[in-house]
Amino acid sequence: MPDNTINWGILGPGSISTDFAQGIEAVPDAKIVAVGSRDLDRAKSFADTFNVPNAYGSYQALVADPDVDIIYIGTPHNFHKDHTLLSLNAGKHVLCEKPFAINTTEAEEMITTSRQKGLFLMEAMCSRHLPALVKVCQLIAEEAIGKIRMVQADFGFRTVVNPEGRLFKLDLGGGALLDVGIYPLSLAHMILGTPDRITSLANLGSTGVDEQTAFILGYDSGEIAVLSTAIRTKIPHGATIIGTDGWIRINSPWWMPDNLTLNSDGQEQTISCPLVGNGYNYEAVEAGDCIRAGKTESDIMPLDETLALMKIMDQIRSQIGLKYPME
Repeated sequence: MPDNTINWGILGPGSISTDFAQGIEAVPDAKIVAVGSRDLDRAKSFADTFNVPNAYGSYQALVADPDVDIIYIGTPHNFHKDHTLLSLNAGKHVLCEKPFAINTTEAEEMITTSRQKGLFLMEAMCSRHLPALVKVCQLIAEEAIGKIRMVQADFGFRTVVNPEGRLFKLDLGGGALLDVGIYPLSLAHMILGTPDRITSLANLGSTGVDEQTAFILGYDSGEIAVLSTAIRTKIPHGATIIGTDGWIRINSPWWMPDNLTLNSDGQEQTISCPLVGNGYNYEAVEAGDCIRAGKTESDIMPLDETLALMKIMDQIRSQIGLKYPME
């Protein structure tokens, strides 16, 4: 293991943390040294699976581990703020799974704390770091499709209604928008920046969460983003960036792609962007690089952009009538 290895602690050994841990296996200068759960048996099971030396039955014990450099937070949405603050106040850097928080007020507290303490903090938006998305940014900068006029993207799936499940419980920050709607929003923001107007429409289900939501974002130069998300609707997981001279299609699933299609001046080509690992490794690499460089935030996923996205989601929720009990 390299001398500059970044030691990770996993806070919350759930399914997304399992994906992240599998990603870490593809990062030569990173290792998981500890995992914490409110259930010690769950922590031990995760530790056994990924050969993690330390398993703790509390989050407090995890963040107190002196060998841990950075905490990955993979708990449900409503806990992100508290667990981020717990980690920061223990002197640990943080990679917090999306959505970063429930709302803007929470996000502001998290960001303020990290900046006051001089610690690294980043939203774990894995798609932003992938080779295909890096290539998209390069093509746009080169004006391969001219000036950007429109972004179309969706992310959703159909699952069975479970009133006690995370996706359908208001007090866990459930619903499509926060869970997966953040992905197309983040893509649009990466390309077009902050909109000056938003129009949203949603179907709120029996538990009160948004089961499908569509939103149109407008920009001061006339650009438009047409986006949708769902937890009760099968969606094709497509994304297209349309310019004055062509378009780029990020092939399905666009949020974890290995190729894209470029149509420029009527000439079409497929560009291969192969993934190393399962894709979650790229955000771990970015976090590690930033920490070694003494940076407290990422240029790829900066905190001001995370905050802007939270404000957009707050506005969408206001329009569709979705409010959480903790607000």
